[in-house]
Amino acid sequence: MPRTIQKLLIALLATLSLGAWAQEAAIRKNIATRLPQLKAIDEVRKTDLPGIFELRVNGTEIYYTDAQGNYLIEGNLIDTRNRRNLTEERVEKLTAIQFDSLPLKDAFTIVRGSGERKMAVFEDPNCGYCKRFERDLQKVDNVTIYLFLYPVLGADSAEKSKAVWCAKDRGVAWQDWMLRDQPVAAAAAMCDTSALTRNVELGRKHKITGTPTLLFTNGARVPGAVDNKKVEQMLAEAAKG
Repeated sequence: MPRTIQKLLIALLATLSLGAWAQEAAIRKNIATRLPQLKAIDEVRKTDLPGIFELRVNGTEIYYTDAQGNYLIEGNLIDTRNRRNLTEERVEKLTAIQFDSLPLKDAFTIVRGSGERKMAVFEDPNCGYCKRFERDLQKVDNVTIYLFLYPVLGADSAEKSKAVWCAKDRGVAWQDWMLRDQPVAAAAAMCDTSALTRNVELGRKHKITGTPTLLFTNGARVPGAVDNKKVEQMLAEAAKG
């Protein structure tokens, strides 16, 4: 490549880089000045929509703005051609939990069949959707379930979670309660239930806002009481990597 053209390309790239920096700086300044109640912006990114930028705030909160920061858009950005919720996909990526990083010592396991497939679930013992989910989950075989007790629905949830965690057989105690409404004996005073506090902290850190929430080995995350067919689908996708 001739040196003259090379120099022109370098100058052009430098100009574009400075322009992008100045644009981002203007967005940050205007938003901060006009909306001081909005927490500090973590990241400004271009979207595929011309003239629209993504603002990432407080770790995983997503907003959109124009190139000058004159307008703020709160809501989902939908790709109508491909029927994709781009905002939802972005949040899922930001809140993804690496399965290998899960503190499995703070969960108990329920194994069915060979247990060769793996998944983790965050559940609250007072969650009606969780009880429905547990009934459907009985139809899934050859799986190891790491159950993270996640008492977020009130003080009674914490007490029931402590009782399950301190039971002689946690898996049996959990299923007795969730499937058969059989109460679990209260936790012994000397039982260490600090795992439950860590579970709540972990869930809040990763924006787990509802139960049940399912996690799979490929990083996929599914909120809500999905049926056994959906669980089978997610396990199959996880097996493919």
